[in-house]
Amino acid sequence: MIKEIISHSTVETENIAEQFATSLEKNDFVALFGDLGVGKTAFVRGLARVLCPEAMVKSPTYTIVNEYRKGEKKLFHFDVYRIEDDDDLYSMGFYDYLKKGICVCEWSENIPWAIPKDAYRVTIERVEESTEHRRIVIEKD
Repeated sequence: MIKEIISHSTVETENIAEQFATSLEKNDFVALFGDLGVGKTAFVRGLARVLCPEAMVKSPTYTIVNEYRKGEKKLFHFDVYRIEDDDDLYSMGFYDYLKKGICVCEWSENIPWAIPKDAYRVTIERVEESTEHRRIVIEKD
């Protein structure tokens, strides 16, 4: 399955994620790929609006993981920008979260070895440097 969508704003990116969230099962993994500032956290905000409606989503850059449990499904939001190797993942408990809820991981390109084979892969990239337009590609084998 491959789906490609063009978003014209941050709000639209969040709305696209809301629609995508309705298809997620309780233990799915969503690997997010994309440069700094392309809208990965906005995408997570959209997911959370459906999965954990009262969650206040912010990037877990320094905490590495934020847990949102106020909805029907648990949502674990990772930011692995500063992760360098598998030891870092183990020490922060990354593998303990898998299959305990929906896991969404920003900067997944930093941990290709740790992405589950059945994960959704969401790539967000700028269409043009001077606009808010983004290409969002959602893939799953």
